[in-house]
Amino acid sequence: MRFAGYSPLTAVVTTLSLLAGTAVADERLLISTSLNTCVANSNFTASLFNVVFTPDNRTITFDVTGITSLTGNFTLHVEGAAYGYKIFDTDIDPCASKELSGVCHMQPGPITITSNLDFSQEVVDSIPSIAYTIPDLDATVRIKIASKANPDIIKACVEARLSNGKTVEQKGLGHDNTAAHIAAYALSLFSYFQAIAMVGLTAVPLPPIVQSWTQNFQWTMGIIGVEFMQTIATWYQKSTGGTPATILNTLTTNSVQVQKRSLEIASQATSIMRRSNNENAIDAVWGTYTVKGMDRVAFRADMEATNLFITGLMFFCIFVTATVLGVAAFKGICELAVKQRWMKSSRFEDFRNGWKVVLKGIMFRMVLIGFPQMTILCLWEFTKVDSPAEVVLAVFFFFGMGGTLAWAAFKVVMIAKRSKSMHKNPAYILYSDPTSLNKWGFLYVQFRASAYYYIIPTLVYILVKGMFIALGQESGTAQAVGLLIIEAGVLIAASVMKPWMDKSTNTVNISICSINFFNAICLLVFSAIFNQPAIVTGVFGVVFFVVNAIFALVLLILVIVSTVLAATRKNPDTRYQPMGDDRASFIKSQTQLTTELDALGATARGEMKGGYKPGLDLDDDDTWDAESNRRHPANMPLPPSTANSHEPPRSPINP
Repeated sequence: MRFAGYSPLTAVVTTLSLLAGTAVADERLLISTSLNTCVANSNFTASLFNVVFTPDNRTITFDVTGITSLTGNFTLHVEGAAYGYKIFDTDIDPCASKELSGVCHMQPGPITITSNLDFSQEVVDSIPSIAYTIPDLDATVRIKIASKANPDIIKACVEARLSNGKTVEQKGLGHDNTAAHIAAYALSLFSYFQAIAMVGLTAVPLPPIVQSWTQNFQWTMGIIGVEFMQTIATWYQKSTGGTPATILNTLTTNSVQVQKRSLEIASQATSIMRRSNNENAIDAVWGTYTVKGMDRVAFRADMEATNLFITGLMFFCIFVTATVLGVAAFKGICELAVKQRWMKSSRFEDFRNGWKVVLKGIMFRMVLIGFPQMTILCLWEFTKVDSPAEVVLAVFFFFGMGGTLAWAAFKVVMIAKRSKSMHKNPAYILYSDPTSLNKWGFLYVQFRASAYYYIIPTLVYILVKGMFIALGQESGTAQAVGLLIIEAGVLIAASVMKPWMDKSTNTVNISICSINFFNAICLLVFSAIFNQPAIVTGVFGVVFFVVNAIFALVLLILVIVSTVLAATRKNPDTRYQPMGDDRASFIKSQTQLTTELDALGATARGEMKGGYKPGLDLDDDDTWDAESNRRHPANMPLPPSTANSHEPPRSPINP
């Protein structure tokens, strides 16, 4: 069927050109890449919609494929809004315009438009210059097509999101710059970055600026779009019986809508169909895609949603493997340096003597850091079943990592109980036994000694939060409510118990809990549960970005300054108040202890020459060398603060 030169889609394109666009490099641009219906049973839509307006040459270029079932004469009602605030509202009569004469009378059928249009300088000057510069522009144009005979009857409604190409998302930010320092940062800082990333993983419709900001931190979840790794992930899925998604491969023929806020169309106008082996938001009638939640994050990271799990898993394994190889290489370098006399034999002797135990502790730390990431990805994989082999991997890593951390927490509790029963102080064995400290210390060193058990509610918090995010992708509102309750509980517990090691550490971590609670409140607002005006959602999006950006900057500065001072000061411990749990008196170097005093102490106790060297019964499979064990702090008298000088000394092994 042949159509007039100007179709109803041309009217949409012409109207959008007055506002639409995006800035790329130094060139000012306005862009729209998807046209979405905004009423149920809309008689007009587009499966492909790419429009670029260039104000410098006053030209709009469009490539559109769509279909209409409208017949008759119609008028256009055009509304423009930015951050929920309506900036214009006007009616257009296509029959009164020569350029829109083809829209005056419509006929049903498919439509394909690929063309350019020129505009006058007056039209270009009418667009505010800020539209080309503000990052993550949250602006839309909505066009309602009504019958000319009865303007109150809306036959079709389409809406396009506008962009200017400016964004707070920086694709290289986390990969090289931030990740290079993360090994020296506190676990709480990394956990905060992960918490920001989790906001982006929720199915709540997010404003553009929130989507971009949270996307900056998805590297903490292993979500990094590396092309060759995507090829490997796709190959693995195909070879293990899965069927990869192909959204990225169809961008030239289909438009993808990144859900940014709740629309009336969301539950009425779209038809959600099952894709090959996952649920994919695709409109079966018009061929357009709507991505949200974890699918949205994958799309913005330039990867198929079916590759999300295996990509995160690969990066976690690479992270662990690289760390293990790095520790082993450092051990080899140290031994070579000592052998060649490039370095004194006393340097790094603690590490060289017990490097295997240290390596175990580091691997446990890697598991703890990756637990939030793998909890979400594994549980999500259970609901998607990308391939049978990937489900097996998800089961192995989820239960393996969860079981490992649960076992480690149990060991810490048992060691602390033994220390309390023997020495009336949980800190003694926890910090005096080098095997316990190096292997299990990652679970309790950040807490005060009496709050060693706080790792258990921390692990439960990570698990429950991950379950809400991974298993609640069908309901953003349920996720928002659940996360609000979770974060409120964590904030109250942290504020009341103050479990961290000192005042400054408590201040930092409670501040992080407060920001996480604030983010949960923002999520609830974004879910539109209050049916608030769109401008409220837009304002909350900007506030979310500003608050988190400032807090992240302050937190980074504090950590960097502390790290620099610790590396440059001769005695950095003078910056801090002594720990209230007296842990410092229990932690002694295994190479700096004076052997003469050890021998004198052994003689005074009437022990056999050479002393005794039993290992702590809870970790009898891990021992240092004989000389190290002979000087084990657990085999020495208690310090005066915890022992009576008239009583015979006791060890944590033989009370």
